[in-house]
Amino acid sequence: MTTWPEHLEREVARYRDGEARLPEATEPDVRQKQLTRLGNAAGGAGLALLMEGRTAEAAEWFARAAHRYRESYADAPPASWGRLIGVVKSRVLAGDWEGGRSDALWTLEQGPAEAESPIGRYAASLALLVLDRNVEARRVAGSIRERGDFPHDVADALATLAADDRLGYIEAVESVLESFETRDEYLEDMPVADTVIVLQALAARRGIATELQSTLLPS
Repeated sequence: MTTWPEHLEREVARYRDGEARLPEATEPDVRQKQLTRLGNAAGGAGLALLMEGRTAEAAEWFARAAHRYRESYADAPPASWGRLIGVVKSRVLAGDWEGGRSDALWTLEQGPAEAESPIGRYAASLALLVLDRNVEARRVAGSIRERGDFPHDVADALATLAADDRLGYIEAVESVLESFETRDEYLEDMPVADTVIVLQALAARRGIATELQSTLLPS
């Protein structure tokens, strides 16, 4: 079983290698793809550090991830909503609410709330929750709540956060955690329930976070 220091070493090496091979702006498509890989590697390093309780160091890597995802968006194909999610989640994982508000405003300027894609509306919901624009967040999250192409429990968690519905939130976030615990594969091969950590951080700011225990969460 891979240890967290081993995960960290791998992600940092990936980041440094990718940074050294970052194409010039004259190759925008190749560059935006490499910037996204850098964001993924930086986020992975941040998660490994977070799981070890090294929160200050984790925050530095999450800041790098947010910067790289945002940088990649300029030349990304239309509707690359995942980059926006990466930006906002990285700020929340870093506990950087000031930077999060700035990036959340930028995220909304890209128009994800009007996207047909549920991924775009997910990005908008997260941004609106960071900005405490709960009425709008509830509306956008509600629009993906019954869709078959988006996890129902994640949409429920977003909507109940916006509604300040503690009981509804607890039920939803426990379901999201269970979905992580019963899967075999994880993004970047990092066994971390990162979505749950983000939801709990947003819930804590509203005073409705719940106690959760899992090997996929920081102790």
